[in-house]
Amino acid sequence: MRILLLGKGGQVGWELQRSLAPLGELVALDFDSTERHADFSRPEGLAATVQAVRPDVIVNAAAHTAVDKAESEPALAQAINATAPGVLAREAAALGAWLVHYSTDYVFDGSGEAPRDEEAPTGPLSVYGRTKLDGEDAIRASGCRHLIFRTSWVYGARGGNFAKTMLRLAAERDRLTVIDDQIGAPTGADLLADITAHALRAASRDPSLAGTYHAVAGGQTSWHGYARFVIGFAQARGLALKTAVDAIEPVPTTAFPTPARRPLNSRLSTARLRQRFGLTLPEWQVGVERMLTEVLDR
Repeated sequence: MRILLLGKGGQVGWELQRSLAPLGELVALDFDSTERHADFSRPEGLAATVQAVRPDVIVNAAAHTAVDKAESEPALAQAINATAPGVLAREAAALGAWLVHYSTDYVFDGSGEAPRDEEAPTGPLSVYGRTKLDGEDAIRASGCRHLIFRTSWVYGARGGNFAKTMLRLAAERDRLTVIDDQIGAPTGADLLADITAHALRAASRDPSLAGTYHAVAGGQTSWHGYARFVIGFAQARGLALKTAVDAIEPVPTTAFPTPARRPLNSRLSTARLRQRFGLTLPEWQVGVERMLTEVLDR
């Protein structure tokens, strides 16, 4: 199996280089790769790359994920999140290749409190959400064999993340204020990469598994609950911080106005993924503890 991985330098792309390597020959590219064109801001060049590599599988881990910035550069977000995946899907269909793509809870409007399944009506609130939904639609319309994984609150030990920001601020301040009315599941890039490898191997043997899936860690929390967990874990490990767990104040989303609206309800039902692929998804605390241990031991 020859696998073309695009977006290798991101948090998910970095973990995919590890998880996909045992499945076959891996060609991994990023936007600044010199050997092949992989710049999603210029989608027209991606077709030539796919045609040259002739992969059995294309895994797209590239995206415009700067949610607020997308509000002021919608054309760029559209090119990266929608037009480019459409090009990849068209080329995958022509080759008979699989396309693996990552989407987001931002395709929903975030209303209510129930976890959304894959058939729930979409209703993005932001440019980011709309362009990611457009990318999904382009892939499905192409007729290529695909796996689309919608996920949320992704973090990795490599690069910046919410937990690292909380640790930095807690070392500087006596009190923190953190949003408590947005609910979701922090999901590790390593978990997503492992889900991808497992699902891809199964789907390559059973094409009926193609489709859209929700892929997040188990359980749920708010950003406030997430912050309390991070600070509590770090203090239990002996890290000296100014902010005590009880000094983390919950506030509503309206306390931090942003250019892009965030969904309040980011709960995603993973029943389809778990049932069709025989997976058990660990609670979000398991992955966060593992990531924090790696970060704190450096």
